[in-house]
Amino acid sequence: MESVFEFAKDHMQKSIEVLKKDLNTLRTGRVSIHVLDGVKVEYYGAPTPLNQVANINAIDATTIVVSPWDKSIVKDIEKAIQEANVGANPNNDGQDIKLYFPPMTEEERKKQAKKAKEFGEKAKIAIRNVRREANDKIKKMFKNKEITEDDERRGLEEVQKITDEFVAKVDEIVNKKIDDVMRV
Repeated sequence: MESVFEFAKDHMQKSIEVLKKDLNTLRTGRVSIHVLDGVKVEYYGAPTPLNQVANINAIDATTIVVSPWDKSIVKDIEKAIQEANVGANPNNDGQDIKLYFPPMTEEERKKQAKKAKEFGEKAKIAIRNVRREANDKIKKMFKNKEITEDDERRGLEEVQKITDEFVAKVDEIVNKKIDDVMRV
């Protein structure tokens, strides 16, 4: 049964990692280079992540500078950023692309907080799916007479305890992000 618990913890932890990645793409009061994580640029015919063709730096609280290593793709990067709709229009000076993010309004902050809650809900669903899978494994072990009825009950309780811990972690992470987003 230990292997079932390890399975549950590993997979639930992966859900937490995905949640953290998703939350990094949200904008807070201070601009983060992670808002560009999802941007892909056509580079030699293949969609390539922006951070693999350029340096990306946040030079202050509202400005990001993208410096492509190959200056011939500046236009392609500019187009990819516009299509990604990250909340700022790219300004191309021929060498670099500057993104000036306006200060967030109260409405934008609420939208970002709502997105954070949606990401949290998605993570909780993934965690519950892992719980169901782990419970099924324990029930199958009981059905195959590998464990006793008491072991099955204890196993299901332990899986629920693990699930509760991870759901609490999700709530904590999401609430911290919402605090960051709502802070002016």
